[in-house]
Amino acid sequence: MTDVQTPATHPAPGVLSRIFRTEQDGAGDGHEQVVLCHDRSSGLKAIIAIHSTALGPALGGTRFFPYASEEAALEDALNLSRGMSYKNALAGLDLGGGKAVIIGDPNKDKNEAMLRAYGRFVESLRGRYITACDVGTYVQDMDVLARETSFVTGRSPEHGGAGDSSILTAFGVFQGMRASAQARWGQPTLRGKRVGVAGVGKVGHYLVGHLVADGATVVVTDPFEAAVNRVRAAHPEVEVVADTTALLQAKLDVYAPCALGGALTDDVVAALGEFGTSVVCGAANNQLAHPGVEKDLADRGILYAPDYLVNSGGVIQVADEIDGFNFERAKNKATKIFDTTLEIFTRAASDGVPPAVAADRLAEKRMREISALRTVLLPAARRA
Repeated sequence: MTDVQTPATHPAPGVLSRIFRTEQDGAGDGHEQVVLCHDRSSGLKAIIAIHSTALGPALGGTRFFPYASEEAALEDALNLSRGMSYKNALAGLDLGGGKAVIIGDPNKDKNEAMLRAYGRFVESLRGRYITACDVGTYVQDMDVLARETSFVTGRSPEHGGAGDSSILTAFGVFQGMRASAQARWGQPTLRGKRVGVAGVGKVGHYLVGHLVADGATVVVTDPFEAAVNRVRAAHPEVEVVADTTALLQAKLDVYAPCALGGALTDDVVAALGEFGTSVVCGAANNQLAHPGVEKDLADRGILYAPDYLVNSGGVIQVADEIDGFNFERAKNKATKIFDTTLEIFTRAASDGVPPAVAADRLAEKRMREISALRTVLLPAARRA
């Protein structure tokens, strides 16, 4: 049953209808629970969306972002939480999918009271949702949340946490890119290839390092000058272009969207085809702007590595923290993204579908099969 707590102002009915959509076979778009959080004293307005707990407690980060409206924030939370269900399923984790968004400018509005109020909302869910870092939130913020809730991961190393999850997110994207190179050119390396990275803040910065070390020619763009300067300081050989339009025209072999979602629009895909890009593999969530983009990419001969598959290194990292973090163990798990990506490409070719469809099918299969185990009764002390 979907649960909606009263928000400050009600979202549009069309958005609410998405929340109440009926699940199909346990893996549809419907959400188990959506909590709209409002704390007047701290100014907190947040949304926690739990898409599925078929595999276990819902794990997903908290995004702090200045949304134009509560409706836009809710849409993002619903899309991101669904993506986490699929991401965690393909990563082989015993965790479901959830996501949260805090409405506001993290550079202006974030404060201790707001974070702690949000932490209390997380705690009120009694473990159905475990949070972590995302856009606009950092390990230090998770340490603040932990003062109010035990259901938080991605904490700082000094508090026994995994630290910056973008490290293994970038590593996992690089593994997916290596697998894409294997599928497209017969060798698991980007050496001699021209790779464009759109967004070099957290994950994109680390990804550039892997690509340079592998011998790729790297072209980057980012609207924030500080992010570009940081990359230039670490890797002076990297090319910088003004914007995404210029990046798409840079005759890339591989395009890596590493900023916000919706990056693969019809116009972008057309430009990728026009300028000869062969592979799309990046860290951004929800890259496909609308259903059908995955087919357009395939029809143009562009190999698309599904975003929630290749960017799962971060969630693998923070999930490992739940049982006591060990970096090498988490890195070994993230290395398997290479094999899973190749498996998806093989399944896609065998079934005659785009890789995004093959990935969805495999994730949904695991969610269905493990969810079905809930019918096997256990002694009361062991029941999930």
